[in-house]
Amino acid sequence: MRLGVKAALALGGVDDGVVSVALVDDPTIHEMNARHLQHDYPTDVLSFLIEQDGNRIEGDIVASVDTAAREAPKYGWSAEDELLLYVVHGALHLAGFDDLTPTKRKTMRAAECQVLAQFGLNPSYEHRASNL
Repeated sequence: MRLGVKAALALGGVDDGVVSVALVDDPTIHEMNARHLQHDYPTDVLSFLIEQDGNRIEGDIVASVDTAAREAPKYGWSAEDELLLYVVHGALHLAGFDDLTPTKRKTMRAAECQVLAQFGLNPSYEHRASNL
């Protein structure tokens, strides 16, 4: 996870900082999603940028192990690989990447692929319901 976070941050020009990663269950991420984003459902990953000063950041990434375990078989890889995708996705958000438009989503997915390739992984996006 640590190397994935570092690689994702580097793509966004971040070369220093502190990022915590919390692996939680669906009820916990559901509660956090509702409290912080007013979305009343569990999600795969949340990221919170606490502070940014130039190319140094502090932030938090929260990823659901329940969601990873449930979704991984659909894409033909392990829950650990799915979880790494979530953490990389969260780190890219911290680094300034966005996925709110089709163009930005395409850029973010390319960045995810670039990072995950370093681990021998090639994510499948064809049938994903989420923004990942």
